[in-house]
Amino acid sequence: MPVRDITTDPENLTMTLVADAAAPVSRLWEAFTNPRQLERFWGPPGWPATFTAFDLRPGGRVDYRMTSPQGQRSAGSWEVLNVDPGRSFEVLDSFVGDDGEKLDGFPSMRMVFSFEATADGSRLTTTTYFTSLEALEQVVAMGAVEGSRLAMSQLDAVLQDLRAYAQGKGTRTELLTDQHVRITRLIEGSRELVWRAHHEPELLQQWLLGPDGWQMVECEVGETTRFVWQQGDDESTRFGFESERLLSEPVWREVSTERMIGAPGPATVNDLQFYEEDGATLLTLLIEYPDKETRDMVLATGMTDGMEASYVRLEAVVAS
Repeated sequence: MPVRDITTDPENLTMTLVADAAAPVSRLWEAFTNPRQLERFWGPPGWPATFTAFDLRPGGRVDYRMTSPQGQRSAGSWEVLNVDPGRSFEVLDSFVGDDGEKLDGFPSMRMVFSFEATADGSRLTTTTYFTSLEALEQVVAMGAVEGSRLAMSQLDAVLQDLRAYAQGKGTRTELLTDQHVRITRLIEGSRELVWRAHHEPELLQQWLLGPDGWQMVECEVGETTRFVWQQGDDESTRFGFESERLLSEPVWREVSTERMIGAPGPATVNDLQFYEEDGATLLTLLIEYPDKETRDMVLATGMTDGMEASYVRLEAVVAS
């Protein structure tokens, strides 16, 4: 979903986001008022949202939390003020603790979500009202502008039917920031089966092979993971990766570090998520690199092509 603009207005104490969608207003409205759809994009990449309560009526309350790759949580709550079905809703958004109570030292913000038709689809305008310049500056300093832009970048996958969005498009790699890459691939099959194929050694050794001619000669799976490959019978070609699990929420999300065996330098953080719709599963892998140079060096190896060869095999494994 292209974000046209995000502006802050210190004089009027507002922050305004405007974004366009190639979908009718009714579909955009549904994405923001269905908690299972909203949690697919409300948190920015790496901080997905989980909505634990959702009563979008005047006087109702909406509770959500966002969880980082390291398991840190940031929770929020909406006090619903007004709802004009299909057109707008207004909430008071607050930072809350584990007990659901507002956190001291953090502002509450009135937010108005407006939806309107355009010649090419629909437009979302979100206006956030602050009670002071200090509150506005605090939220901006916390990364609200870039976080909102990255969060809305995930909405196109929600607005389209999953197969229309991803079927036949293979493995797609998107550069999100200098350090973050998002990789997506549609797998025909249930989320439970795709999860199993990522965790059971006898299944992993059938598909996680990269280009033709390679075989997995070591496969250890658990809190720590070790994969080693070699080309044919040539032991001199051996290389592998070791990882350590940071977060596991079966059967939809797992986060781990990853490091090439024997290589110096920091590890990457791999955030793997699965979303199922109508018997197909969208696999999303968010990779955080230590810096742009490492990101570009890894992508230049042909990583995406190797992953696509593996995912073709994965589909065959899941189908069988």
